[in-house]
Amino acid sequence: MEYFTLALKKYADFSGRARRKEYWMFTLIAMLFHLSLMVIEAAIGFMGISILFSLFMLVPSLSILVRRLHDTNHSAWWLLIGLVPVCGAIALFIFLLLDSDDANPYGFNPKASPVF
Repeated sequence: MEYFTLALKKYADFSGRARRKEYWMFTLIAMLFHLSLMVIEAAIGFMGISILFSLFMLVPSLSILVRRLHDTNHSAWWLLIGLVPVCGAIALFIFLLLDSDDANPYGFNPKASPVF
């Protein structure tokens, strides 16, 4: 839950880097919330709550996605490759699975321990 709240605190921060664990934990928790809202909607017969949640999560999801791409030394423009059917989504998925790059123009490696 810590990664989810951290991403929400940085909801409009498109600079910097996000570790692989931070991105995937945020995605997992957001999907679990979304699925539980869909179940609640089906139970009460009222639709729209999950759509509002998706709209609320749009900017935080984009910002953590951009920061994750920065961590793998790719610019935010690489999001547009996802518009290419099948191949683009696969390429973007592979970028999200890559390990953190060393220091790059977007900042220092978040996995590296500080040297004193």
